[in-house]
Amino acid sequence: MFLRHTLVTLILVTATPIFVGPPAFAHAKLIRSDPKPNGTVAAPKTIKLTFSEKIAPTFSGFTVAMSDGMAVGITAKVGDDGKTVTGTPSSPFMAGKYSVSWHATAADDGHRTQGTYNFTVK
Repeated sequence: MFLRHTLVTLILVTATPIFVGPPAFAHAKLIRSDPKPNGTVAAPKTIKLTFSEKIAPTFSGFTVAMSDGMAVGITAKVGDDGKTVTGTPSSPFMAGKYSVSWHATAADDGHRTQGTYNFTVK
């Protein structure tokens, strides 16, 4: 009887994580951008990225480069909502293809996500 009780207890203890499940962690995902990915636009005055959740301002941001790799100076700021980063270029965009490389660290769990998208200035 003791062995049976111990075996049942052992099965329940080890199976509990299967039924309860792992903790759910959200990660900041890019949900909106202006300019849009693969879009063709007039020279933008700002670039705006919006994430699915609040991000840690110190560990989040983006860079912009032309297709030849030349970096564009950007001053970025996280908005009051904690989810939007707006970047202002240090000089006007020239016509051509640009790449935005972003990274965001979720404010709640510190998990970092990143990605890249392109847009074209006509």
